[in-house]
Amino acid sequence: MHELSITQHILDIVTKHAQRANAERVIAINLVVGELTGFVDDSIQFYFDMLSPNTLAAGARLSIRRVPARVRCSDCGKEFGPQGCRWLCPRCHTIGGAVVSGREFLVESIEVE
Repeated sequence: MHELSITQHILDIVTKHAQRANAERVIAINLVVGELTGFVDDSIQFYFDMLSPNTLAAGARLSIRRVPARVRCSDCGKEFGPQGCRWLCPRCHTIGGAVVSGREFLVESIEVE
């Protein structure tokens, strides 16, 4: 359900920038979503379809690029992709580390007319 408020926020950002550009309408919205955000693409699309009519983004194509989770081992510095809930360094077997990517959530670009 948290996708509803996030999608409204996306729509607010897109509408604001489209208005600044004096756009007649938004053709496409390109999002970047990290794997660790927990956001579900289909839910974002569902809420976008529900919220966007009667806005500049009505009928716009929503494109979502996923960014995989990457972690840097705090002991040996190796970067790796965690396997589910298992954040074990494949080199030195240390548990956890610093998240390098996978938390992203942003409007990368919009296409307007």
